[in-house]
Amino acid sequence: MTNINQSKIKKATKVFNSVFNKYDMMNDLMSLGIHRLWKQRLIEWMNPKKDDHLIDMATGTGDIASAFLKRLKNQGSVTCVDPNKLMIDQGKKKLKYLDKIHWNVSNAEKLPFSDNTFDIYSVSFGVRNFSNIKMALKEAHRVLKGGGRFICLEFSKVENEYMNKVYRAYSKTIPLLGKYIVGDAEPYNYLIKTIDEFYDQETFKKVIEESGFGNVEYRNLSVGVVAIHSAWKV
Repeated sequence: MTNINQSKIKKATKVFNSVFNKYDMMNDLMSLGIHRLWKQRLIEWMNPKKDDHLIDMATGTGDIASAFLKRLKNQGSVTCVDPNKLMIDQGKKKLKYLDKIHWNVSNAEKLPFSDNTFDIYSVSFGVRNFSNIKMALKEAHRVLKGGGRFICLEFSKVENEYMNKVYRAYSKTIPLLGKYIVGDAEPYNYLIKTIDEFYDQETFKKVIEESGFGNVEYRNLSVGVVAIHSAWKV
Protein backbone atom coordinates (compact mmCIF):
# COMPACT_ATOMS: atom_id res chain seq x y z
CA MET A 1 0.00 0.00 0.00
CA THR A 2 1.47 3.36 -1.03
CA ASN A 3 -1.47 5.71 -0.55
CA ILE A 4 -2.78 7.25 2.63
CA ASN A 5 -5.71 5.29 4.02
CA GLN A 6 -8.27 8.09 4.35
CA SER A 7 -10.91 5.90 5.99
CA LYS A 8 -8.44 4.90 8.70
CA ILE A 9 -7.54 8.55 9.26
CA LYS A 10 -11.20 9.47 9.67
CA LYS A 11 -11.84 6.57 12.03
CA ALA A 12 -8.79 7.30 14.18
CA THR A 13 -9.63 11.01 14.27
CA LYS A 14 -13.17 10.26 15.43
CA VAL A 15 -11.94 7.86 18.11
CA PHE A 16 -9.30 10.17 19.56
CA ASN A 17 -11.55 13.22 19.37
CA SER A 18 -13.97 11.32 21.58
CA VAL A 19 -11.40 10.22 24.19
CA PHE A 20 -8.72 12.95 24.20
CA ASN A 21 -9.73 14.17 27.67
CA LYS A 22 -9.83 10.60 28.97
CA TYR A 23 -6.69 9.37 27.19
CA ASP A 24 -4.68 8.53 30.29
CA MET A 25 -7.68 6.72 31.78
CA MET A 26 -8.01 4.82 28.49
CA ASN A 27 -4.40 3.64 28.70
CA ASP A 28 -4.91 2.53 32.30
CA LEU A 29 -8.02 0.62 31.31
CA MET A 30 -6.45 -1.17 28.36
CA SER A 31 -3.29 -2.18 30.22
CA LEU A 32 -4.49 -2.43 33.84
CA GLY A 33 -2.09 0.43 34.54
CA ILE A 34 0.98 -1.51 33.39
CA HIS A 35 1.58 0.90 30.48
CA ARG A 36 3.58 3.09 32.87
CA LEU A 37 6.04 0.26 33.51
CA TRP A 38 6.23 -0.59 29.79
CA LYS A 39 7.02 3.03 28.95
CA GLN A 40 9.73 3.08 31.58
CA ARG A 41 11.26 -0.01 29.97
CA LEU A 42 11.19 1.85 26.66
CA ILE A 43 13.14 4.76 28.17
CA GLU A 44 15.60 2.40 29.80
CA TRP A 45 16.37 0.62 26.54
CA MET A 46 16.44 3.94 24.66
CA ASN A 47 19.16 5.09 27.08
CA PRO A 48 19.24 8.68 25.76
CA LYS A 49 22.31 10.89 26.02
CA LYS A 50 22.69 14.49 27.11
CA ASP A 51 21.49 16.98 24.46
CA ASP A 52 19.68 14.30 22.42
CA HIS A 53 16.75 15.63 20.40
CA LEU A 54 13.81 13.22 20.45
CA ILE A 55 10.83 13.22 18.12
CA ASP A 56 7.95 11.47 19.88
CA MET A 57 5.35 10.54 17.29
CA ALA A 58 1.71 9.88 18.25
CA THR A 59 2.73 11.50 21.51
CA GLY A 60 -0.73 11.53 23.08
CA THR A 61 -0.43 13.61 26.24
CA GLY A 62 3.36 13.40 26.32
CA ASP A 63 4.19 10.52 28.67
CA ILE A 64 7.35 9.55 26.75
CA ALA A 65 8.48 13.16 26.46
CA SER A 66 8.13 13.65 30.20
CA ALA A 67 10.00 10.43 31.03
CA PHE A 68 12.74 11.27 28.49
CA LEU A 69 13.41 14.70 29.99
CA LYS A 70 13.29 13.31 33.52
CA ARG A 71 15.90 10.72 32.56
CA LEU A 72 18.16 13.45 31.13
CA LYS A 73 17.48 15.86 34.01
CA ASN A 74 16.06 18.27 31.42
CA GLN A 75 19.30 18.23 29.38
CA GLY A 76 17.69 17.29 26.11
CA SER A 77 14.79 18.39 23.91
CA VAL A 78 11.63 16.81 22.54
CA THR A 79 9.41 17.52 19.58
CA CYS A 80 6.01 16.01 20.40
CA VAL A 81 3.98 15.21 17.31
CA ASP A 82 0.40 14.00 17.06
CA PRO A 83 -2.18 14.28 14.26
CA ASN A 84 -4.86 15.22 16.77
CA LYS A 85 -4.88 18.86 17.90
CA LEU A 86 -7.16 18.13 20.85
CA MET A 87 -4.63 15.58 22.10
CA ILE A 88 -1.77 18.05 21.66
CA ASP A 89 -3.71 20.70 23.58
CA GLN A 90 -4.28 18.21 26.40
CA GLY A 91 -0.57 17.43 26.48
CA LYS A 92 0.35 21.11 26.60
CA LYS A 93 -1.84 21.57 29.67
CA LYS A 94 -0.48 18.46 31.35
CA LEU A 95 3.20 19.30 30.75
CA LYS A 96 3.08 23.11 30.79
CA TYR A 97 5.87 23.13 33.41
CA LEU A 98 8.36 21.63 30.89
CA ASP A 99 10.11 24.16 28.63
CA LYS A 100 12.12 21.72 26.50
CA ILE A 101 9.08 20.42 24.59
CA HIS A 102 7.94 21.69 21.19
CA TRP A 103 4.49 20.64 20.03
CA ASN A 104 3.44 19.94 16.46
CA VAL A 105 0.23 18.71 14.84
CA SER A 106 1.26 16.51 11.91
CA ASN A 107 0.74 13.08 10.40
CA ALA A 108 3.47 10.44 10.66
CA GLU A 109 3.35 9.87 6.89
CA LYS A 110 4.38 13.46 6.05
CA LEU A 111 6.46 15.22 8.69
CA PRO A 112 7.26 18.95 8.36
CA PHE A 113 10.91 18.52 9.36
CA SER A 114 14.16 18.52 7.42
CA ASP A 115 16.20 15.41 6.72
CA ASN A 116 18.64 14.32 9.44
CA THR A 117 17.07 16.38 12.24
CA PHE A 118 16.56 14.07 15.21
CA ASP A 119 18.73 11.74 17.29
CA ILE A 120 15.85 9.44 18.32
CA TYR A 121 12.38 8.72 16.95
CA SER A 122 9.96 7.12 19.41
CA VAL A 123 6.38 5.97 19.01
CA SER A 124 4.40 4.43 21.84
CA PHE A 125 1.09 2.67 21.13
CA GLY A 126 0.64 4.70 17.98
CA VAL A 127 2.20 2.89 15.06
CA ARG A 128 -0.73 0.52 14.57
CA ASN A 129 -2.98 3.58 14.05
CA PHE A 130 -0.82 5.04 11.27
CA SER A 131 -2.75 5.24 8.01
CA ASN A 132 0.28 3.89 6.14
CA ILE A 133 2.85 2.21 8.39
CA LYS A 134 5.49 1.68 5.71
CA MET A 135 5.32 5.31 4.56
CA ALA A 136 5.55 6.49 8.17
CA LEU A 137 8.61 4.32 8.80
CA LYS A 138 10.33 5.80 5.75
CA GLU A 139 9.57 9.27 7.10
CA ALA A 140 11.04 8.23 10.45
CA HIS A 141 14.17 7.12 8.63
CA ARG A 142 14.35 10.40 6.70
CA VAL A 143 14.13 12.75 9.70
CA LEU A 144 16.62 10.79 11.80
CA LYS A 145 20.29 11.73 11.72
CA GLY A 146 22.80 9.17 10.51
CA GLY A 147 23.30 6.81 13.43
CA GLY A 148 19.92 7.84 14.84
CA ARG A 149 17.59 5.40 16.49
CA PHE A 150 14.00 4.31 15.93
CA ILE A 151 12.30 2.77 18.95
CA CYS A 152 8.69 1.62 19.12
CA LEU A 153 6.48 0.29 21.92
CA GLU A 154 3.35 -1.43 20.66
CA PHE A 155 0.82 -4.11 21.50
CA SER A 156 1.99 -7.35 19.95
CA LYS A 157 1.29 -11.09 19.91
CA VAL A 158 1.33 -13.28 23.02
CA GLU A 159 3.44 -16.35 22.27
CA ASN A 160 2.30 -18.57 25.14
CA GLU A 161 -0.92 -20.34 24.12
CA TYR A 162 -2.50 -20.36 27.57
CA MET A 163 -1.64 -16.72 28.28
CA ASN A 164 -2.93 -15.76 24.85
CA LYS A 165 -6.34 -17.23 25.71
CA VAL A 166 -6.39 -15.28 28.97
CA TYR A 167 -5.32 -12.08 27.21
CA ARG A 168 -7.91 -12.41 24.45
CA ALA A 169 -10.65 -13.08 27.00
CA TYR A 170 -9.67 -9.90 28.85
CA SER A 171 -9.54 -7.93 25.59
CA LYS A 172 -13.19 -8.76 24.94
CA THR A 173 -14.17 -7.11 28.22
CA ILE A 174 -12.40 -3.81 27.48
CA PRO A 175 -15.18 -2.25 25.32
CA LEU A 176 -17.71 -3.14 28.02
CA LEU A 177 -15.52 -1.55 30.69
CA GLY A 178 -15.02 1.46 28.44
CA LYS A 179 -18.73 1.95 28.08
CA TYR A 180 -19.21 1.67 31.85
CA ILE A 181 -16.31 3.93 32.85
CA VAL A 182 -16.15 6.56 30.10
CA GLY A 183 -19.59 6.10 28.56
CA ASP A 184 -18.62 4.84 25.11
CA ALA A 185 -17.60 1.37 23.93
CA GLU A 186 -16.86 2.25 20.28
CA PRO A 187 -13.33 3.73 20.78
CA TYR A 188 -12.31 0.56 22.58
CA ASN A 189 -13.81 -1.69 19.91
CA TYR A 190 -11.72 0.20 17.35
CA LEU A 191 -8.51 0.00 19.37
CA ILE A 192 -8.91 -3.73 20.10
CA LYS A 193 -9.47 -4.27 16.37
CA THR A 194 -6.22 -2.45 15.53
CA ILE A 195 -4.35 -4.63 18.05
CA ASP A 196 -5.74 -7.83 16.52
CA GLU A 197 -4.81 -6.69 13.00
CA PHE A 198 -1.27 -5.51 13.81
CA TYR A 199 1.86 -7.42 12.82
CA ASP A 200 3.45 -10.11 14.94
CA GLN A 201 6.93 -9.36 16.25
CA GLU A 202 8.93 -11.02 13.48
CA THR A 203 6.81 -9.57 10.68
CA PHE A 204 7.09 -6.06 12.07
CA LYS A 205 10.84 -6.55 12.37
CA LYS A 206 10.99 -7.30 8.64
CA VAL A 207 8.80 -4.29 7.80
CA ILE A 208 11.21 -2.04 9.72
CA GLU A 209 14.18 -3.55 7.90
CA GLU A 210 12.47 -3.00 4.54
CA SER A 211 12.14 0.70 5.44
CA GLY A 212 15.91 1.09 5.43
CA PHE A 213 16.80 0.50 9.06
CA GLY A 214 19.54 -1.81 10.30
CA ASN A 215 20.33 -3.68 13.51
CA VAL A 216 16.63 -4.33 14.12
CA GLU A 217 15.75 -6.25 17.26
CA TYR A 218 12.87 -6.51 19.69
CA ARG A 219 12.11 -7.38 23.29
CA ASN A 220 8.83 -8.85 24.51
CA LEU A 221 7.25 -7.49 27.66
CA SER A 222 4.51 -9.22 29.64
CA VAL A 223 4.86 -12.46 27.61
CA GLY A 224 4.42 -10.55 24.36
CA VAL A 225 1.34 -8.50 25.20
CA VAL A 226 3.57 -5.67 24.05
CA ALA A 227 6.97 -5.54 22.38
CA ILE A 228 9.65 -2.89 21.98
CA HIS A 229 11.30 -2.77 18.56
CA SER A 230 14.62 -0.96 18.17
CA ALA A 231 16.41 -0.06 14.94
CA TRP A 232 19.14 2.25 13.68
CA LYS A 233 19.69 4.50 10.69
CA VAL A 234 23.01 3.12 9.49
